[in-house]
Amino acid sequence: MPVSRVIPHAQTLLFAITTSAALVVSTAVPAAADDSDPIADLREDIDEILDDPSLEGATSGVVVRSLDEGDTLYTRNATTRLLPASNMKLLTSAAAMDVLGPDYTFRTTVSADEDPSDGVVDGDLYIVGTGDPSLSVDAFSDLAEEVADSGVTEVTGDLLADDTWFDDTRLHPDWEEGDEPYYYAAQISALTVAANEDLDTGVVNVTATPGYRVGAPVNVALEPMTDNLSLTNESSTGTPDSARTLDVRRKSGGNAFTATGGLPLGGAPYSTLRTVHEPTDHAAHVFADALAEEGVKVHGEVGRGTTPADADELAVRHSDELSDLLIPFMKLSNNGHAEILIKAMGRETLGKGTWQAGLVQVKPALDRMGAEVKGVRQADGSGLSRGNLLRADVVLSLLDAVRDEPWYGAWLTSLPVAGEQDRMVGGTLRNRMVGTPAEGNVRAKTGTLTGVSALSGYVTGTDGEEMVFSIINNGHKGSAPRDVQDAIAVRLAEFSRTASTRVDVLPPRHGTPRAQDTPDAPGRSTGDLECTWAEAC
Repeated sequence: MPVSRVIPHAQTLLFAITTSAALVVSTAVPAAADDSDPIADLREDIDEILDDPSLEGATSGVVVRSLDEGDTLYTRNATTRLLPASNMKLLTSAAAMDVLGPDYTFRTTVSADEDPSDGVVDGDLYIVGTGDPSLSVDAFSDLAEEVADSGVTEVTGDLLADDTWFDDTRLHPDWEEGDEPYYYAAQISALTVAANEDLDTGVVNVTATPGYRVGAPVNVALEPMTDNLSLTNESSTGTPDSARTLDVRRKSGGNAFTATGGLPLGGAPYSTLRTVHEPTDHAAHVFADALAEEGVKVHGEVGRGTTPADADELAVRHSDELSDLLIPFMKLSNNGHAEILIKAMGRETLGKGTWQAGLVQVKPALDRMGAEVKGVRQADGSGLSRGNLLRADVVLSLLDAVRDEPWYGAWLTSLPVAGEQDRMVGGTLRNRMVGTPAEGNVRAKTGTLTGVSALSGYVTGTDGEEMVFSIINNGHKGSAPRDVQDAIAVRLAEFSRTASTRVDVLPPRHGTPRAQDTPDAPGRSTGDLECTWAEAC
């Protein structure tokens, strides 16, 4: 770690930053000297922060602007096109609020071939999705209960899932093949199951506990388990001092899961998330089980089909409004939600639920807001694709422009808040900048891919000055430079035009847990949730 300059006659303030555990030491210098220039000092300090060895050979696009004064406080490579990772979600979410509207809801229906006036559906029963990312197991149960309450007790034909609201391209062609088993690269469908309270779609929860003795199989389960999934358990319980080696994988193209490795005897439970193949089929089987629980017997098979135009509607469910769905989407950086919104925009505007039809809606929406969108290349909605390119000054322009939109309050609320431990408030920033002036102050979107890291959002200075900032790092080696980003954000939170605050010591470097191994929440990372994992992220 480099040793920075020593500033004479300074009062030193210590602030603990909990990124992956780090410490920032700041030095506040009163504006006593006539030659003090707080803005020049800010720029010099940010330059020093960005000189951290972790960014050697990397490119950093950084820009800071005062919303109150309108002046640019700092800029470096602001017009360089860089990989944004999940900062792309800033564009996707804002466009969705403009194109779909903050009160937009997803509609899921159940219909029959004919009116079952006698309690029997003579023909097929259809469940029709429009992309609702909040369709939990309980939601499917509610739909089944509504079908039963309509008097239906029997279906002579098949139970068919209609997911034709979107196309059948499940995975973006740019996504890395090796990511496919992991929740952040789940397949996209117009009918999918939200497997947990975080509303992760297209996945199952994997839970495991050690067996009762050394050598006994580990107790492994998938939830929600359905007839279209299988689990082969080849795992075993190790000695109490053994390492956890348990892993659950499925072969690409199917839903045959295999558990291997082991857990130590008496060790902690293990949980993670794994994607399913063809989430529409999994959703259909979840609904079939719900119907059976309600006493509705389906004589035929569970499959897929297109609902006839004259089908009789038996049940309907509306999701929460988009302004509310933004909370789990943006707070937890949910990739599946981003792609669903892209396809929903395409369907609602061009009648095509495709990536192509949805992506072309983003730039016109941002133009309508008054954002200066230059040099943007958007390949997907989440930022998982390495085909995305974005400039830091474009992010800043968007952050500024959305403040004039009627839905800005809801959009701002959806951004993670530094140091706030409630996951649906702090989100991906809940463990960062704790105990600093940035805690409860910085509202920003994170972003992480291997060799890519970003943090962009809003911060209030010591004197109440509102600022926007964007930091996009590309080409760094090892773990993401989140402590460097945090040091900049804390420096901005300390900024005053009447007193200079100088950075004295940069925080140490630490690694970041792999997303699939983090115990904080099943399958989720304590940092970002969109990673392409290599050695570290």
